[in-house]
Amino acid sequence: MDIKLESNGNYTITFRYKPSLVNMVKEIPGRRFNPKSKAWIVPKSSRPNLEAIARRIIHWEPVRWVNGTVVEQRPETIMDIQPLPELTVDHELKIEPYPYQKEGIARGLELKKFMNTDEPGLGKSLQALATINLAEAFPCLVVCPATLKINWEREWHKFTDKKAMVLSDNVRDTWPFYWNTGMYQVFIVNYESLKKYFVQQIKQSKRFTLRDVTFKDNINLFKSIIIDESHRVKSSATQQAKFVKGIAAGKEWRIELTGTPVVNRPKDLVAQLAILGKLDEFGGYKYFVSRYCAGPNEASNLKELNSLLWQKVMFRREKSAVLKDLPDKIRSVLTCEITNRKEYKDAERDLIQYLRKYKEADDERIQRALKGEVMVRINILRQISARGKIKEVVEFVKDFLEEDQKIVLFCSLHEVVDRLKEIFPHAVSVTGRENSQQKQIAIDSFQRNPKTNIIICSIRAAGVGLTLTAASNVAFVEFPWTYADCCQCEDRCHRIGQKDSVTAYYFLGKNTIDEKVYNIIQMKKGIANAITGSLDDVPENIVDMVANLFNEDIETEKITK
Repeated sequence: MDIKLESNGNYTITFRYKPSLVNMVKEIPGRRFNPKSKAWIVPKSSRPNLEAIARRIIHWEPVRWVNGTVVEQRPETIMDIQPLPELTVDHELKIEPYPYQKEGIARGLELKKFMNTDEPGLGKSLQALATINLAEAFPCLVVCPATLKINWEREWHKFTDKKAMVLSDNVRDTWPFYWNTGMYQVFIVNYESLKKYFVQQIKQSKRFTLRDVTFKDNINLFKSIIIDESHRVKSSATQQAKFVKGIAAGKEWRIELTGTPVVNRPKDLVAQLAILGKLDEFGGYKYFVSRYCAGPNEASNLKELNSLLWQKVMFRREKSAVLKDLPDKIRSVLTCEITNRKEYKDAERDLIQYLRKYKEADDERIQRALKGEVMVRINILRQISARGKIKEVVEFVKDFLEEDQKIVLFCSLHEVVDRLKEIFPHAVSVTGRENSQQKQIAIDSFQRNPKTNIIICSIRAAGVGLTLTAASNVAFVEFPWTYADCCQCEDRCHRIGQKDSVTAYYFLGKNTIDEKVYNIIQMKKGIANAITGSLDDVPENIVDMVANLFNEDIETEKITK
C-alpha cells in the first residue's frame, strides 16, 4: 500500500486489490474513490485512521508512506505470546474443567473463530462444547471422523444439559424438526456424509469449485460449527474441504480442533484458515503463500507465522506444560461402529439362547457345563467385535502418526495383530509368537528409535513387566476382564521414567458385548483374577453378570415393543 501526501494536504492511497483492504478503507471518514486514477482520496483529518490501518496490516501488506515519511520495509514480525485469559464466568458444565481448559474456553469466547491445537488427550472437545454452550450458539453442527461421532454425542450429554443427535438416514430430511421442537440442540455428522445431508446439487461432477455447489437451506439454521480433526480439510481441492467451507460460511462461531494443524508444510493452514474466515487477516492466499511457503522446503518466516497465529486465531498446550493440572492417568472411552454387524447379530442370538438355558438349569453339573459353553460364546462375540473395530482403530492411530506421537496398542487375537501389522508395516510387536530376544529388540526400537511410533502388544505377553515410557498414549482394541489387568497394561507406560500424564483409550463396539464387559470392569474394580480361557480361572459371578446384562436388554426390548 502506498500512502502519498498531496499538496492540498489530502492523502492518495493505492494498493493491489484486496477485499479486506477495501473494507478497511471504506471505514475511514470522508474517504472517496477516484475511478480515473483508481486511487482512494482520504482527507488529512483522517490521518489517525490511516495510521491505524497501517499498523493493522503491516504484517502482511507492505506499507510505504511517500513524501518525507519513513518507508516501511517488511522485516519478520515477532510478538511475544501472551498468556491465555482466565475464565471469569461460570463454566456451566456438569464437571469441573482443569485450569488450562478454562483458559482455553475463555480464549475461545474472545476469538469466536479459532483453532484449538492442544496435544491429544488434553480435552479439546470439552473446551469447544463449553465455548459453544456459554455462547448459546445453537443449533450447533459437529463435523468429525466417523470414529468419533458417538463419542461426541456422549460428551455433550455428559458435560452439558444439551441433547445431541448423530445424523442418520432415518432423519435425513427431518432433523430440523428436532431443533424446531426443542428436542435436540446439537447435530453430529462425519466428513463423508456432508454431501448426503447438506448438498442440494453440484453443477459439475469432476473438479468442481465451491461456486458449483448448491447447499440445502437447512445449513442456515446453524449458528455454530465445530470441525474436529480439521487437518482432514487441509487441502482446499478435496470435496470435504469445499463442503465444510460452504457450510461454515457466515457462522459467527467456528471452531477447528486438531493436534496437527500443519501436517507437512505451512500451506496446510490455508484451507483451514479460509474455513474460519481468517485467511484475509494473513494477507489472503497469494500473500500467505509468498510470505510463509517460500524456499525449497516451502516454509519461510515461521517464527512470524507462529506469532501471528497465536495472536489472531490459535492456541496450543502440550501435556508437559500443563502436568500440574492433570491426573497421572486419563481414561477415554471411544464407542465405534463395527464393520461386521450381521456376523455379530447372528452370534449374539446364539449366545442369548445359551444364556436362557444356563439360567433355567437346575442341576449343578449341567449348569457348570452350560457356564463353560456360555463363556466360549461370550469370547466369540468379543472376537467378532474386535475384528469389526479395526477400521476405526486404524483411522484413530493415523491421527497420532500425523502428530508424530508414539502409541501402544493392546489386543489379544493374532488375527487382529496381523491385520494391524499389515496396515502399519513399520510397527513392532510383543506377542506370544516372538521369543525373548525378538521382544527385547521390539521394545528397544520403540523406546529409542523416534521413527518407531507403534508397538502392538498382546495383553498376555506384554501386560506385565515391560517398560514402554516412550509413549504416553495407550489404546485398547481389546481389553481384559478386570480393572486390575487394565491397570497393569496401562502401567507399561505409566511408570518410573514417564514424564507425561498417560491417556488410555478404550475402543468399545457400539451395541456389542464390549459395552457390557466394560460396565462389569467398572462395577468390579476389586477383582484381580484374569480370565485366561480356563473355566477354573473365571470369577464365579462373571457369567451371571453378563447374563443379567443381556436379560436387562431383553426385558427393555419387550417393554418398548
